[in-house]
Amino acid sequence: MNDSARKAVVLLSGGLDSATVLAMARADGFACHALSLDYGQRHRAELAAAQRVAAALGAVEHKVLPLSLDAIGGSALTDNSIAVPTAGGEGIPVTYVPARNTVFLALALGWAEVLGATDLFVGVNAVDYSGYPDCRPAFIAAFENLANLATKAGVEGGRFHVHAPLIDMGKGDIIRAGVGLGVDYSLTVSCYQADERGVACGLCDSCRLRAEGFRAAGIPDPTRYRA
Repeated sequence: MNDSARKAVVLLSGGLDSATVLAMARADGFACHALSLDYGQRHRAELAAAQRVAAALGAVEHKVLPLSLDAIGGSALTDNSIAVPTAGGEGIPVTYVPARNTVFLALALGWAEVLGATDLFVGVNAVDYSGYPDCRPAFIAAFENLANLATKAGVEGGRFHVHAPLIDMGKGDIIRAGVGLGVDYSLTVSCYQADERGVACGLCDSCRLRAEGFRAAGIPDPTRYRA
Protein backbone atom coordinates (compact mmCIF):
# COMPACT_ATOMS: atom_id res chain seq x y z
CA MET A 1 0.00 0.00 0.00
CA ASN A 2 1.27 3.43 -0.93
CA ASP A 3 2.18 5.44 2.19
CA SER A 4 0.38 8.44 0.73
CA ALA A 5 -2.91 6.57 0.31
CA ARG A 6 -5.93 8.06 2.02
CA LYS A 7 -6.96 6.24 5.16
CA ALA A 8 -10.41 4.71 5.55
CA VAL A 9 -12.14 2.81 8.33
CA VAL A 10 -14.04 -0.20 7.01
CA LEU A 11 -16.61 -2.00 9.16
CA LEU A 12 -15.83 -5.69 8.72
CA SER A 13 -18.22 -8.28 10.12
CA GLY A 14 -16.62 -11.25 8.38
CA GLY A 15 -19.62 -11.74 6.13
CA LEU A 16 -20.04 -11.61 2.38
CA ASP A 17 -21.05 -7.96 2.07
CA SER A 18 -18.40 -6.43 4.31
CA ALA A 19 -15.66 -8.49 2.64
CA THR A 20 -16.79 -7.11 -0.72
CA VAL A 21 -16.76 -3.56 0.62
CA LEU A 22 -13.23 -3.99 1.97
CA ALA A 23 -12.11 -5.16 -1.48
CA MET A 24 -13.83 -2.17 -3.10
CA ALA A 25 -12.22 0.31 -0.73
CA ARG A 26 -8.81 -1.21 -1.37
CA ALA A 27 -9.41 -1.11 -5.13
CA ASP A 28 -10.26 2.59 -4.79
CA GLY A 29 -6.80 3.16 -3.36
CA PHE A 30 -7.62 3.52 0.32
CA ALA A 31 -5.36 2.35 3.12
CA CYS A 32 -7.98 0.25 4.90
CA HIS A 33 -8.25 0.04 8.68
CA ALA A 34 -10.74 -2.72 9.36
CA LEU A 35 -12.99 -2.62 12.43
CA SER A 36 -14.93 -5.58 13.81
CA LEU A 37 -17.16 -5.64 16.87
CA ASP A 38 -17.40 -8.49 19.36
CA TYR A 39 -20.85 -7.44 20.50
CA GLY A 40 -22.12 -10.60 22.16
CA GLN A 41 -23.41 -12.09 18.91
CA ARG A 42 -24.31 -15.76 18.98
CA HIS A 43 -22.53 -16.27 15.63
CA ARG A 44 -19.06 -15.31 16.91
CA ALA A 45 -17.45 -17.44 14.18
CA GLU A 46 -17.79 -14.34 12.01
CA LEU A 47 -14.99 -12.70 14.02
CA ALA A 48 -12.50 -15.38 13.00
CA ALA A 49 -13.77 -14.92 9.44
CA ALA A 50 -13.15 -11.17 9.71
CA GLN A 51 -9.55 -11.84 10.70
CA ARG A 52 -9.08 -14.10 7.69
CA VAL A 53 -10.66 -11.59 5.32
CA ALA A 54 -8.66 -8.64 6.69
CA ALA A 55 -5.42 -10.55 6.16
CA ALA A 56 -6.37 -11.83 2.71
CA LEU A 57 -7.46 -8.41 1.45
CA GLY A 58 -4.50 -6.47 2.79
CA ALA A 59 -6.02 -4.38 5.56
CA VAL A 60 -3.38 -2.11 7.08
CA GLU A 61 -4.77 -2.88 10.52
CA HIS A 62 -7.62 -4.87 11.98
CA LYS A 63 -9.16 -4.04 15.35
CA VAL A 64 -11.74 -6.12 17.20
CA LEU A 65 -13.52 -4.07 19.86
CA PRO A 66 -15.57 -5.60 22.70
CA LEU A 67 -19.12 -4.30 22.92
CA SER A 68 -21.74 -5.99 25.10
CA LEU A 69 -24.96 -5.48 23.16
CA ASP A 70 -26.07 -8.81 24.61
CA ALA A 71 -26.40 -6.95 27.93
CA ILE A 72 -29.46 -5.19 26.56
CA GLY A 73 -30.66 -8.05 24.35
CA GLY A 74 -33.76 -7.53 22.25
CA SER A 75 -32.50 -9.55 19.29
CA ALA A 76 -32.24 -13.19 18.28
CA LEU A 77 -28.59 -12.48 17.48
CA THR A 78 -27.72 -11.42 21.04
CA ASP A 79 -30.24 -13.34 23.17
CA ASN A 80 -30.11 -17.13 23.06
CA SER A 81 -33.64 -17.33 24.43
CA ILE A 82 -34.98 -15.84 21.17
CA ALA A 83 -35.00 -18.33 18.31
CA VAL A 84 -33.43 -17.36 14.99
CA PRO A 85 -36.29 -17.59 12.48
CA THR A 86 -35.93 -20.02 9.60
CA ALA A 87 -38.78 -18.69 7.49
CA GLY A 88 -39.67 -15.27 6.20
CA GLY A 89 -42.36 -13.16 7.83
CA GLU A 90 -43.96 -9.75 7.91
CA GLY A 91 -42.20 -6.67 9.23
CA ILE A 92 -38.73 -6.28 10.69
CA PRO A 93 -37.49 -9.67 11.91
CA VAL A 94 -36.26 -10.49 15.42
CA THR A 95 -32.71 -10.71 14.05
CA TYR A 96 -32.69 -6.89 14.01
CA VAL A 97 -30.20 -5.72 16.67
CA PRO A 98 -31.43 -2.44 18.21
CA ALA A 99 -29.36 0.52 16.97
CA ARG A 100 -26.51 -1.75 15.89
CA ASN A 101 -25.36 0.12 12.79
CA THR A 102 -25.69 3.47 14.57
CA VAL A 103 -23.39 2.23 17.33
CA PHE A 104 -20.97 0.55 14.93
CA LEU A 105 -20.65 3.61 12.73
CA ALA A 106 -20.16 5.82 15.79
CA LEU A 107 -17.21 3.69 16.86
CA ALA A 108 -15.82 3.71 13.32
CA LEU A 109 -16.20 7.50 13.29
CA GLY A 110 -14.28 7.84 16.55
CA TRP A 111 -11.42 5.71 15.23
CA ALA A 112 -11.42 7.64 11.96
CA GLU A 113 -10.97 10.90 13.87
CA VAL A 114 -8.01 9.45 15.72
CA LEU A 115 -6.47 8.20 12.47
CA GLY A 116 -7.08 11.45 10.62
CA ALA A 117 -9.34 9.60 8.18
CA THR A 118 -12.51 11.10 6.74
CA ASP A 119 -13.89 8.05 4.91
CA LEU A 120 -16.00 5.31 6.47
CA PHE A 121 -17.14 2.20 4.58
CA VAL A 122 -20.06 -0.02 5.56
CA GLY A 123 -21.62 -2.99 3.79
CA VAL A 124 -25.31 -2.19 4.23
CA ASN A 125 -27.73 -3.17 1.48
CA ALA A 126 -31.33 -2.12 0.86
CA VAL A 127 -32.18 -4.50 -1.99
CA ASP A 128 -31.58 -8.13 -0.94
CA TYR A 129 -31.88 -7.60 2.80
CA SER A 130 -34.08 -8.30 5.82
CA GLY A 131 -35.72 -4.88 6.05
CA TYR A 132 -33.53 -3.47 8.81
CA PRO A 133 -34.11 0.30 9.17
CA ASP A 134 -30.40 1.03 9.66
CA CYS A 135 -29.55 -0.34 6.21
CA ARG A 136 -31.48 2.29 4.23
CA PRO A 137 -30.02 5.19 2.21
CA ALA A 138 -31.82 7.70 4.47
CA PHE A 139 -29.97 6.33 7.49
CA ILE A 140 -26.57 6.55 5.78
CA ALA A 141 -27.23 10.15 4.72
CA ALA A 142 -28.40 11.08 8.23
CA PHE A 143 -25.33 9.51 9.86
CA GLU A 144 -22.99 11.30 7.47
CA ASN A 145 -24.65 14.57 8.43
CA LEU A 146 -24.27 13.70 12.11
CA ALA A 147 -20.59 12.86 11.61
CA ASN A 148 -19.92 16.32 10.27
CA LEU A 149 -21.88 18.05 13.03
CA ALA A 150 -20.69 16.08 16.04
CA THR A 151 -16.91 15.83 15.60
CA LYS A 152 -13.96 18.13 16.13
CA ALA A 153 -12.71 17.24 12.65
CA GLY A 154 -16.04 18.09 11.08
CA VAL A 155 -16.41 21.41 12.90
CA GLU A 156 -12.85 22.40 11.98
CA GLY A 157 -13.41 21.97 8.26
CA GLY A 158 -12.98 18.27 7.63
CA ARG A 159 -15.64 16.47 5.65
CA PHE A 160 -16.60 12.91 6.55
CA HIS A 161 -18.03 10.60 3.91
CA VAL A 162 -19.93 7.42 4.70
CA HIS A 163 -19.58 5.06 1.74
CA ALA A 164 -22.20 2.34 1.28
CA PRO A 165 -21.29 1.03 -2.19
CA LEU A 166 -23.58 -2.02 -2.00
CA ILE A 167 -26.72 -0.22 -0.91
CA ASP A 168 -28.59 -0.51 -4.22
CA MET A 169 -27.01 -3.73 -5.52
CA GLY A 170 -28.59 -7.16 -5.69
CA LYS A 171 -26.74 -9.98 -3.93
CA GLY A 172 -25.76 -11.63 -7.22
CA ASP A 173 -24.22 -8.38 -8.46
CA ILE A 174 -22.38 -7.99 -5.16
CA ILE A 175 -20.89 -11.46 -5.48
CA ARG A 176 -19.85 -10.94 -9.10
CA ALA A 177 -18.19 -7.65 -8.15
CA GLY A 178 -16.35 -9.27 -5.25
CA VAL A 179 -15.10 -12.18 -7.34
CA GLY A 180 -13.80 -9.66 -9.85
CA LEU A 181 -11.86 -7.98 -7.06
CA GLY A 182 -10.38 -11.24 -5.79
CA VAL A 183 -12.61 -11.90 -2.78
CA ASP A 184 -12.45 -15.50 -1.57
CA TYR A 185 -15.95 -16.01 -0.21
CA SER A 186 -14.99 -19.34 1.36
CA LEU A 187 -13.27 -17.25 4.05
CA THR A 188 -16.51 -15.50 5.02
CA VAL A 189 -19.31 -16.43 7.41
CA SER A 190 -22.83 -15.01 6.98
CA CYS A 191 -25.03 -17.42 8.95
CA TYR A 192 -26.88 -16.04 11.99
CA GLN A 193 -26.31 -19.29 13.87
CA ALA A 194 -23.05 -20.61 12.49
CA ASP A 195 -21.24 -23.06 14.75
CA GLU A 196 -17.79 -22.43 16.17
CA ARG A 197 -16.21 -23.77 12.96
CA GLY A 198 -18.25 -21.38 10.83
CA VAL A 199 -20.51 -24.09 9.42
CA ALA A 200 -23.79 -22.51 8.32
CA CYS A 201 -27.32 -23.66 9.17
CA GLY A 202 -28.63 -23.12 5.64
CA LEU A 203 -32.02 -22.11 7.03
CA CYS A 204 -31.83 -18.55 8.39
CA ASP A 205 -32.58 -15.41 6.40
CA SER A 206 -28.90 -14.61 5.95
CA CYS A 207 -28.15 -18.09 4.62
CA ARG A 208 -31.12 -17.86 2.24
CA LEU A 209 -30.04 -14.49 0.84
CA ARG A 210 -26.45 -15.69 0.46
CA ALA A 211 -27.41 -18.91 -1.33
CA GLU A 212 -29.80 -17.07 -3.66
CA GLY A 213 -27.04 -14.58 -4.41
CA PHE A 214 -24.63 -17.26 -5.56
CA ARG A 215 -27.36 -18.79 -7.72
CA ALA A 216 -28.13 -15.40 -9.26
CA ALA A 217 -24.42 -14.77 -9.88
CA GLY A 218 -23.96 -18.15 -11.53
CA ILE A 219 -21.01 -18.82 -9.22
CA PRO A 220 -20.57 -21.98 -7.11
CA ASP A 221 -21.45 -21.41 -3.45
CA PRO A 222 -18.40 -22.21 -1.29
CA THR A 223 -20.38 -22.08 1.96
CA ARG A 224 -20.11 -25.06 4.30
CA TYR A 225 -23.64 -26.05 5.34
CA ARG A 226 -24.70 -28.51 8.01
CA ALA A 227 -25.57 -31.89 6.64
